[in-house]
Amino acid sequence: MSMNKVILIGNVGQDPQVRYFDNGNAVANFRMATTERGYKSQNGTEVPERTEWHNIVANRDRAQFVEKYIKKGSGIYVEGKLRYREYEKDGERRFVTEIVADRIEFFNFGRRPDATNANQSQNASAQSASDAPAADAQEAPITESADDLPF
Repeated sequence: MSMNKVILIGNVGQDPQVRYFDNGNAVANFRMATTERGYKSQNGTEVPERTEWHNIVANRDRAQFVEKYIKKGSGIYVEGKLRYREYEKDGERRFVTEIVADRIEFFNFGRRPDATNANQSQNASAQSASDAPAADAQEAPITESADDLPF
């Protein structure tokens, strides 16, 4: 038995790029930051804050949810699978690590949202829960070329 599961809680670093294909399917790509707080160890050594950047891919209904509700700075929870792939561009092999999202929800980080954001967040969270695929759902293969990639 094996499992490929990633859970991230962080902030969106850029507005998502959403593309639609001829068959009506959509794919959204965006970057997300997770930050570990800095601290001082017992021996007095300062360990600085560390931010990691993650490439997130959302397909089909999740891509439409992202397009509608997710913006730069949004606090979100992402659950998905880790995927590595490579492609060639300008004669050079490039490697990409991505999180293919199975679930995306707003995450409040303990801040109280204003009335406008609270209503939008409730609607978006309700939609994200209904967009979550069944456990046995299959992801569609990526059919875009390396020239179409945003990174």
